[in-house]
Amino acid sequence: MKRYSRFLVAFLVGLGLAYSFWLSHGWLQLCAGLALFLFGMQCLEEGLKELAGGRLEALLGRSTATPLKGFLFGVTGTFLLQSSTLVSLLTIAFVGSGLISLAGGLTVVFGANLGSTSGIWLLALAGHDFDLAPLALPLLVFGVLIGFNGPKSRATGRILLAVGFLFLGIEQIKEGFSSFGAALDMTGHPADGLSGQLLFVLLGVVLTVILQSSQATLMLTLTALAGARLELGQGLAIAIGAHVGSSVSTAVAGILGGNRAGQQLALAHALFNGLTSLATLALLSPLTWLTQWLAVPLGLADNRLLQLALFHSLFNAFGVLLFWPWQRQLVGLLERWLPARREPPVLIAAQEPGAAAVARTRARYLGDSLLESADAAASAVLQELQHLGRLSLEVICHALYLPVEQLASNRPDETLLRARPDHRYLDAEALYQWHIKGVYGDLLSFMGRVDMSRDEARQQFWIACQLAALQLVDAVKDAKHLQKNLGHYLRGEESPAREAYVDLRRHLLAMLHEVRELGRLEVPAEAWRERLQLLDERAADFDAQFRVRLFAAARRRELDGLQTGSLMNDLGYTSRIVQSLRNVLLLAEEQGQFRPLRRLAAEGEPLIRLR
Repeated sequence: MKRYSRFLVAFLVGLGLAYSFWLSHGWLQLCAGLALFLFGMQCLEEGLKELAGGRLEALLGRSTATPLKGFLFGVTGTFLLQSSTLVSLLTIAFVGSGLISLAGGLTVVFGANLGSTSGIWLLALAGHDFDLAPLALPLLVFGVLIGFNGPKSRATGRILLAVGFLFLGIEQIKEGFSSFGAALDMTGHPADGLSGQLLFVLLGVVLTVILQSSQATLMLTLTALAGARLELGQGLAIAIGAHVGSSVSTAVAGILGGNRAGQQLALAHALFNGLTSLATLALLSPLTWLTQWLAVPLGLADNRLLQLALFHSLFNAFGVLLFWPWQRQLVGLLERWLPARREPPVLIAAQEPGAAAVARTRARYLGDSLLESADAAASAVLQELQHLGRLSLEVICHALYLPVEQLASNRPDETLLRARPDHRYLDAEALYQWHIKGVYGDLLSFMGRVDMSRDEARQQFWIACQLAALQLVDAVKDAKHLQKNLGHYLRGEESPAREAYVDLRRHLLAMLHEVRELGRLEVPAEAWRERLQLLDERAADFDAQFRVRLFAAARRRELDGLQTGSLMNDLGYTSRIVQSLRNVLLLAEEQGQFRPLRRLAAEGEPLIRLR
């Protein structure tokens, strides 16, 4: 029903637009020009990002060592990409994944806002007396031809196409204003007084939120100024509104699609733009006077387009000067307002009849904003794999009817190993459904949306991530099967079969403890691999000796055929659990970025807790 409603709304809007185009050719030209301009901006952003490859992310990671470096990266990155939104989202992704600090990300956002003023200067300098269409056509031809010569050439061709579409869009907007401009004449609505100023600020906000581009809003404003459909004071107020509107999409993406650190930076971006705009609005008269005073010696007194560009630069620079001395205090406020989440227990206790449903555990560290950068996405996936690893080990402990704290014990409690399970321990199948399946699904979905077509090393990394997740899930599935017979025989009377299951239980706990210790071990690679080899040998020795004891007991008729078959199957499940976990450790050792994943059982409270 919801999908049908959205389709109906979209159909009615499209129908209304089509009818309006039929009524007015000028309106059609204006909308077509705007569409070409927005498409050109999108192509330019994608082409530059593809051409930069991973260098943009690598440069961002190195450019926040000092506040000045971060600020300069924000300015130059936005100048090159002509998208402060992209630079801001990329920075939010890096902060959210822990690759750069919140303070470092803050300076990049400051720089991105100042760098965004370059776009309006370029548009204003192009003017509206110069015909850009003859330049656009050859750019489109060369853009298509160059795009046939490989990935890098395709990115270059896309950039040429983008510039061509931008030029065509500007020309269409100019023609649309020429024939339809009378209907858009704002000169009769003066921006005098606070109410008039707020009206045009709101218009700038609405246009930017709808178009998702402050550049498009400013392009329309420049065209209206050039066609005398707008006064300079009105254009200045719209520019302030566009500044506010540009932070809305970034803030929404960061707050809804990021973790707590990313949300802090998204809030900082919204605060910076919002407070800068409020201060500029309060000082609009003196800033307007300053703009006009500077325009005289700069030779801009007769060019209202360049005066708007100058004003845009002045109030963005004013915002940077306003916030720069208070960086540390702002970081402190953000950390108090949006404190880091303490890792809560995933599940408090087993479900009882009539109890409220437990929410399915989902990924903690993944978000759409992280997809802006392959490096940030990789860091977030590693964090989520650690989360899945912790959950997996704890589910296996519950499958053994043992407390998670036993993983850290050098000497397992023999009384616990021999004890009969009580009602506190949870069913592994239910735990898998509620706490493993959702996280695994989120991981696969997220990795499926990551751009993996960079280079062979990056592709190998993502394949290793997928394998690690699969190995963890396989270990839990084997533990589910093991729990059935284990619980049945541990609850029974003393017997050779029960003793054999106690032996299996003891062995698997020892292997889990060794996996945990291997993950914590910080030694040279050769020594670490020797320790892993010892784990393999211990596991193989146990398998061989257990089979010998098992068939010896069968010959003495201490075990019947069904018991022997169950024990053989469960020995296989035990071996596969150990093998799956040691494979994850080995993947972590072989992939340099994977090192954090080795620490599957991090310190702190269990994620799955008993009442």
